[in-house]
Amino acid sequence: MAAVGDPIIRVEGAVKVFRGGVRALDGLDLTVEPGIVYGLLGPNGAGKTTLIRILATLLRPDAGVVRVAGIDVRRDPDTVRTCIGLAGQYAAVDDHLTGRENVEMVGRLYGLSRRDARRRAAETLARIQLDGAADRQVKTYSGGMRRRIDLAASLAGRPQVLFLDEPTTGVDPASRRDLWDVIQDLVGDGTTVVLTTQYLEEADRLAHRIGVIDRGRLVSEGTPEQLKDRTGDAVLRLSIPDAQLATANTVLQALGPQPSGHDRQRGTLILHATDGVATLREALRRLDAADVIPTDVGLHKPTLDDVFLALTRHRTADDTQHSAAV
Repeated sequence: MAAVGDPIIRVEGAVKVFRGGVRALDGLDLTVEPGIVYGLLGPNGAGKTTLIRILATLLRPDAGVVRVAGIDVRRDPDTVRTCIGLAGQYAAVDDHLTGRENVEMVGRLYGLSRRDARRRAAETLARIQLDGAADRQVKTYSGGMRRRIDLAASLAGRPQVLFLDEPTTGVDPASRRDLWDVIQDLVGDGTTVVLTTQYLEEADRLAHRIGVIDRGRLVSEGTPEQLKDRTGDAVLRLSIPDAQLATANTVLQALGPQPSGHDRQRGTLILHATDGVATLREALRRLDAADVIPTDVGLHKPTLDDVFLALTRHRTADDTQHSAAV
């Protein structure tokens, strides 16, 4: 077991190669501290799901050391399984059982007695606010309810580490926010959550730290704010009437950094706002002097979308074969 103060997850030089020589993981290194939400971001085929499957003992790494709660996943996968939970990309529930029966069944698979599994199911269903629908067949559930019952099942064994692989894909916004609340409550109680997601807002909202994976390697890591700060300056976006766009472009060139790009169809000028609000004020002063009136003005710090694009923009359609394999 992991000693006090040790990472709950440690990955050193993990390699996984699939048929055809596709390297899903290519010497990946990663550590996760206990009691946080750790977000994994990356383009399709980057290796995120492969890493989750290895951490959850569903795949064996070809090389490297992978430990969960201090336990080697290759040497002792059975013990690893006693301290983890997993909710994959698709709800793994039996449509013909009730919600309660699904959770009780997983509890029994964890080795709980029938009585303890029943008690644990009741606690978990109440926690995710599904106790009112617990005795209905899952086939009557909405998509959001199915995702929540899948999450409830993954909690049946009270895991130290919970792996969530795109848990809110296909879920309506209201249900997504309900799931976010459940995840935050879990972490508040000491569970470590490793989360992959396609929704960058979700990672920004939930993750204490984020690792960006591309081509099977960790290419950047830090808090959401650290990643944004590394991406660059704030950006000033000005919507200009088409008739004044050429004038605005000329006027703003004198500010210093050239506009990094403009879209004539949308009438938008984009500038690096090196000095933040001071750049905004100066841009508006110069436009006013030239009798140019913007229809919209925005000063934006880099977002996780900007981080994602900056770190993975090299990917092209040529990566399709690689993406399909991992």
